[in-house]
Amino acid sequence: MTQLDQIIDDFAFLDDWEDRYRYVIELGKALPDLPDDKRIAANKVQGCASQVWLVTHAEDGGSDPVLTFEGDSDAHIVRGLVAIVLATYSGKHASEIVGLDAIDVFNKIGLVEHLSSQRANGLRSMVNRIREEARIRAA
Repeated sequence: MTQLDQIIDDFAFLDDWEDRYRYVIELGKALPDLPDDKRIAANKVQGCASQVWLVTHAEDGGSDPVLTFEGDSDAHIVRGLVAIVLATYSGKHASEIVGLDAIDVFNKIGLVEHLSSQRANGLRSMVNRIREEARIRAA
């Protein structure tokens, strides 16, 4: 079972939105801290109300590399959203990432409807950035 499958299963057991909210925060707490030297303007995601940083790593520089991601945020709930986004995309081939929309995952677990419009926009900014980087690397 992948980390993402585990997250989706865990959400299925949580009926109450407050429990889901706490779980998202726990996911964020489990996310490794991003070192200060990676918290730079080039890694900052534009369009997020909170500060969010994403770092992309490409393995085996071929025409369709496997991409892994590091991410962090200065807000607890957003760190949890970052953790779910990373679980969705990290370790996949660039071509697979291009066709995968993490927003679908967030809809499936019932999170999108509970996010403020600012957080939802920030989430879309994160997803768009990852998919755009994958598109460039898959070319």
